[in-house]
Amino acid sequence: MRLTSRPAFFRASVLATLLPLLGGCAALAGKSEGKSDAKTKADSKAEGAPSAAAQWNPAVLAAIEKLPIGGGYSTGVDARDALLAGIAWEEDKPALRPKAAQPSFCSGATYLAFLVMLAQQQRAGQLTLTPDVWRALIVEGQADGQGVWGRWNANGPGTARLFFETGLGTNFTEIKQAKPGDFMKIFWNDSLGATEKGHSVVFLGSSVENGQEMVSFWSSNQPGGYGTKQVARAKIHRMLFSRLEHPEKLSEALKLPERDPFLASLEEKSVSVGEAAQAVGLKKW
Repeated sequence: MRLTSRPAFFRASVLATLLPLLGGCAALAGKSEGKSDAKTKADSKAEGAPSAAAQWNPAVLAAIEKLPIGGGYSTGVDARDALLAGIAWEEDKPALRPKAAQPSFCSGATYLAFLVMLAQQQRAGQLTLTPDVWRALIVEGQADGQGVWGRWNANGPGTARLFFETGLGTNFTEIKQAKPGDFMKIFWNDSLGATEKGHSVVFLGSSVENGQEMVSFWSSNQPGGYGTKQVARAKIHRMLFSRLEHPEKLSEALKLPERDPFLASLEEKSVSVGEAAQAVGLKKW
């Protein structure tokens, strides 16, 4: 299940600590082909193992701590408008208001965590993103496959596709390689695309309890909203991880085609595992 959005901005309560210092689901996940220089550069990296250092993962986990707990889960217009209120562009700068983004849905939750992390790191002097890049990150009702949010929110391997095209990090499927703070797409069935049942989350870890492997993650989960959840590994049909390694490469998003036909098509059709793997730089899945 996914969100179709149109701009609608709410009240101006600002979380000032989350504003960057600009210099110079059962997911509501929404659901190109076309090569870019960034994609070509990313090929060899995307097909290899993720960086063992995972240096940005702690920053992702720290961002989650700044988001609300609960707030309710919804796939309706109320969640759409709430996300638009939580990620806005005002007075030529981003305004991130996590408390306004309630009720919430999974891909909106992980995207908000991603932006809060970027803002925190820029404020700390660890990252510099230009106003043009920040402007491209704002949620304004982009359709599936359109812009940065439309890619993140798309069906199938949407977030992983964005990572691959821009060189943001490495995509992989082996849970043994995963570390807390990796972005993760869970597929509850075998479909990739229009008929999938998916969930966009931040991976927190795995464990064995009473002889059963369990997977823990953070997202907006049914029915409560923002928070952590644990499910049996046996319930997950497929997993796709994306590890953030080069957030500075978000500048490459400005070079992408406005619309990714591959991701846009997943609103109406499903694709094979091989097609999905190729779209995110994997030799197999």
